[in-house]
Amino acid sequence: MTQLEIARKGEISEEMRICAGHEGVEPEFIRKGVEAGNIVVIRNKKHSSILPIAIGKGLKTKVNANIGTSKDRTDLDLELEKVRISVAAGADTIMDLSTGGDIRAIRKAIIKESSVTIGTVPIYQAATRMLDSKKAIVEMSADDMFGVIEENGEDGVDFITVHCGVTKRSVGCLEDEGRQLGIVSRGGTIMSKWMEYNEKENPLYEQYDRLLEIARSYDMVLSLGDGLRPGCLADATDRGQIAELILLGELTKKARDYGVQVMIEGPGHVPIKEIEANVEMEKNLCNGAPFYVLGPLPTDIAPGYDHITAAIGGAIAGSAGADFLCYVTPAEHLRLPTLEDVREGIIASRIAAHIADIAKGINGAFDKDLLMAKYRNEFNWEGQVDIAIDPEKAGALLEKSESAKDEGCTMCGEFCAIKLGKKSSIK
Repeated sequence: MTQLEIARKGEISEEMRICAGHEGVEPEFIRKGVEAGNIVVIRNKKHSSILPIAIGKGLKTKVNANIGTSKDRTDLDLELEKVRISVAAGADTIMDLSTGGDIRAIRKAIIKESSVTIGTVPIYQAATRMLDSKKAIVEMSADDMFGVIEENGEDGVDFITVHCGVTKRSVGCLEDEGRQLGIVSRGGTIMSKWMEYNEKENPLYEQYDRLLEIARSYDMVLSLGDGLRPGCLADATDRGQIAELILLGELTKKARDYGVQVMIEGPGHVPIKEIEANVEMEKNLCNGAPFYVLGPLPTDIAPGYDHITAAIGGAIAGSAGADFLCYVTPAEHLRLPTLEDVREGIIASRIAAHIADIAKGINGAFDKDLLMAKYRNEFNWEGQVDIAIDPEKAGALLEKSESAKDEGCTMCGEFCAIKLGKKSSIK
C-alpha cells in the first residue's frame, strides 16, 4: 500500500511516525494531512536506506537543492561532492537534473551517496537517450517516456517532476495570449515540441493512468511540473500558466483517487505583489496540495544575486502557505553551479524557509530567534554561532572586541549598545 492508502485506512505507518518525530507533531497529525492530501510523506519503497520526509500544511518549510551534470560539465565526483555539501548545508531533499553522461549511473551514485530523499525529472533522461542515439528528441515514443519513469522508480527515486499539464489546450492558451519569453521550462519545451511534431496529445496527460500505476507501485510522489511557468515578470500569471494549473488541479484529484500522493510545482518569475495570490490560487485549484516553488524571483535583473532574489520571493511565498522551496543559486541563468554556489543557494533558501516558518507559527521556529537574543544579551559568542543558520560563516566572520573585553564585536567595541545599557551610567 502507499502512504495515502495507509492513511485512508486510519492507520499510522512507520514513515509517518518518523516524520512526526522530526516535525515535533503527533503522528495522527501527519496521518490526517496525508489523508487530506495537504501533506505528502516522501520515500520510495525501494529506498529504505534514508529517512522519509513530510512536506505540507503545518510542517516546517522544506528546501530542495538541484544538482546534476550537463553536456558541458560531466563530472560525477563533483556532483557527489555537491551531494555532501547539500546535506551538510541543510538541504531537505536533492534533485538530480543531469543531462550529460551516463544518467542512470550518475543517478544511482547520487542515490547511494545521499542521506536525504532524491527527486528527478525523467524526461531529461529520455531526451538525452534520443540524442545519444543520434535521433531527434521529438522522435521519442510514449514507451520511451514511461520506460524511463519506471527505471527511476526501480532505482529508488522518491519523487519525480512530470509535465502532465503541458497539453494542446494549455499551450494553445499560452500561444493565443503571447509571451515575451515563451516556454522556459526544459521539460515544458520538450513536451510542447513533441506534441507539435507528432501531432498528438501529451502522453503523460493522455495516458495518466499509466503514470499513476508506476508511481503507485513504488509509492513515488508525483511533483506535477509547471512546464508553462513564467520566465520573466512580464509573463507572470497569464492564461498559459493558469490553464496548466487548472489541469494540475484536475490531475491531483485523479491521482489521489488512485492512491498516489501529489505536490504541485509553482511559478518562477512573479512580481512581488502577485506572489501571495499565486499561492492562494494553487491551494484553491489543487485542493490544498503541497506547493513546491522555484524561488519565486520577484525581479529579472539580478543575475549573480538570484539566490537573494529567490530568498525574498521564497520568504513571501512560504509565509503565504507555500510548503517547499527549490533553491536558486548565484549561478542561475549564468552557468552550472559550483560547490560554493550550491552552498550559498541552500543557505539563502533556508533563511527564507525560516522566515516563513515564523510567519506561519511553526512550532519552535520563533524560539530560535528568542534564544539568539538571549545569547546576544549575554555576549555568549559560542551560543550565537551555534544557533545561526550558517554557523560556519558566522564563526569565520566573528571578531570580538579587545577594547570592550569581548563584550561586543569590532563593529562597536566600547560603544556596543548592549554593553552600555548594562552600565549604571555612561562616563
